[in-house]
Formats: sequence, structure tokens, C-alpha cells
Amino acid sequence: MDNRDAVSAFLRSRRDKITPEQAGLPTYGRRRVSGLRRGEVAALAGVSVEYYTRLERGSLQGVSDSVLDALARALRLDATERMYLYDLARAAGPAPRTRVPRPESRSTVRPSVARIVDGMPELPAYVMNNRLDALAANSLGRALYSEMYADPTCGANVARFAFFNSAARRFYTDWERMARFAVGALRIEAGKNPYDRELSNLIGELSTRSDAFRVMWGSHDVHVFRESTKRLNHPLVGELELDQETMSLPDESGLSVVVYSAPPETAAEDGLKLLASWSATAGQVQDA
Repeated sequence: MDNRDAVSAFLRSRRDKITPEQAGLPTYGRRRVSGLRRGEVAALAGVSVEYYTRLERGSLQGVSDSVLDALARALRLDATERMYLYDLARAAGPAPRTRVPRPESRSTVRPSVARIVDGMPELPAYVMNNRLDALAANSLGRALYSEMYADPTCGANVARFAFFNSAARRFYTDWERMARFAVGALRIEAGKNPYDRELSNLIGELSTRSDAFRVMWGSHDVHVFRESTKRLNHPLVGELELDQETMSLPDESGLSVVVYSAPPETAAEDGLKLLASWSATAGQVQDA
């Protein structure tokens, strides 16, 4: 699919969020829009109104880095939004005639990576791709996300779990924040790979089945998973406040290792120990 619509909607959404006062521009009389006008963005970026209008209509093909930087400054983009704008520019244009196959590791976890994840028995850990699929997890990771793994409609996908399974709204104490982060991460990936059919199918499925996803997707906000604090409410051990680290693998697979930990001598640490004990007992029963 062409990414002109995504480019146009993103630029408009960022323009609508900036007031003239924030941009340091004088205002005269009544304004029809709360954000900036196209001419004001063009002036701030140092380009003509006609040229900016063409950009906002979705035409980023061949735009120079200097113009992208000027746009980012004019629209007051943060680092993640700036990266997304560059991704949109790189992906602009017609679909490539020759499809380049994706690396197999995008959907397959190398045995060495799986061993690393399994080698952290006291920490919940899993391997995630850019479509938010949990491709592999250690026993404590599966125990932490037991409700997601128990729901076959989720397909071990964090976004499907967040928007399709009602238990997610209890599991994630701050569900809306987590859901917006998931949507923003998928939009980042869509900007990088507009011709990824599996990603397009996932976004279409989420948009069709979830009103909440559709509204959040329409905001055109972007997000990159890094470090954060997650407050979870597990059905077995109760509330857990865990630190999350997301570490991208140093290759072109697009995979990341997500690890949760608890500060020492906290209720969350005790909760993880209890969860690990339960997971080990459940595993022994299943083996038997």
C-alpha cells in the first residue's frame, strides 16, 4: 500500500497540536483552527506554502534531510516522532517491484537467544517482534502472561490481548497508557514497513474488532518500547510493580528481548518468587 495517507494524516495531526503561542507566533482575530495553519508551518520551516501543501498531501518522496529537519523543528517533533517522519520519507513512493524476503529470524528465535531467555529463571522474559508477537518465553514469562497464553484468539500477541481480552483491563493497572504504547509501537513499524502484509492484516483486524484501538490509531501518536515501570495485577499473586527493559537484538531481525524485574526486598519480588514456585509446580503436574 502507498503511505501517502499516513504521511498526510501524521503531518496534519502534529500541526493541529501546536498553538501559535507555543510556536511563538502572533495571533490576530478569530481563528478557524486551534493549531497552526499550513502557511505558518511553511514559514517556520522556511519553505513555500505550495511546497508544504504538497508535503502535507503525502508526497515525501525525494525530500532532503534538511527539509525533514526543518519540518521536525517547525512541528516540534520529539525524538520518536522525528524518527517516524524519517521512516515515512524512506518508505515513500510506489511499492517496490521486487519483494525482498524478510529475514527468517523475524519470526524465528535463534536457539542461542532462546537459551539466554530460559537462563533467567527468576526473571519473566520473552522475545518479541515488531508486531508485538511473543515468539518465545521462559516459564516465568508464560506464568506472568498466563491469561494471554490461555486465550487462543490472542495468538500470543500483546496487542490482541490488550484489546480483545477483557482480562487485560484488570491485568494492566494503567491499561490505557499501555494500550496507547502498543498502538504507537505498531504505527512506528507501519511507518518503516508499509508493505508488510502480516502487519497490515494485524492492524486491520485490531481496527475492525476494537473501537478503542481504532480511536487510538487515529491519533497518529508513535512510541518506542524501552525501559518503563509496569504495574500489573496478576490473577494469582496480585499487584506487581515491575521494571521493564526492552533490548533490541543487534541484527536485522527486528526482535527484542523483554525482561521484567523487581527491586530487592519488595512486595513485587515476593510476588515473583511465589509466581515462580507456582509455575514450577504447575509444570511438574503437567509433565506428570
